[in-house]
Amino acid sequence: MPWNKTIDYADHHRGEKRPQTISQKLFSSIAMNDKPAHTTEIDIETRYIIEQSEPEKERFVFAYTITIRNKGETPARLLRRHWIITDGNGNVQEVNGEGVVGEQPYLKPGEGFRYTSGTVLPTPLGSMHGSYKMITDDGHEFDAAIPTFTLSIPNTLH
Repeated sequence: MPWNKTIDYADHHRGEKRPQTISQKLFSSIAMNDKPAHTTEIDIETRYIIEQSEPEKERFVFAYTITIRNKGETPARLLRRHWIITDGNGNVQEVNGEGVVGEQPYLKPGEGFRYTSGTVLPTPLGSMHGSYKMITDDGHEFDAAIPTFTLSIPNTLH
């Protein structure tokens, strides 16, 4: 599997024992968009998946769990995702697609949506950031920024 391909972690492991969780981080960001009515909060947790990783083959598997909350005043639907993934060698890949994990969640004010996905890197350290394209009931589109977060195996960073 190429390193830049995101995998649907939840679907990939349906019916299997959950992989061991190693190295957890938590990040939270509130993105104020062009109007206070369009405010999102994004929480990010990352994990290194040791059972699927093969360091000797330069294959490091990471899962990330994202919770997006509508902190604005109007309902909005997540239409698209855009990721910029950087490995430890500075190689950059972009990933674009419809929705997240096969869904385009509709969030009323105060509601949230949580999902887990993953990516494979050729290095033990990398980062991701991006945005979600959102649309309100009245057709207004806006971008919800996903802040940069680190993907690393245990004991890589101090």
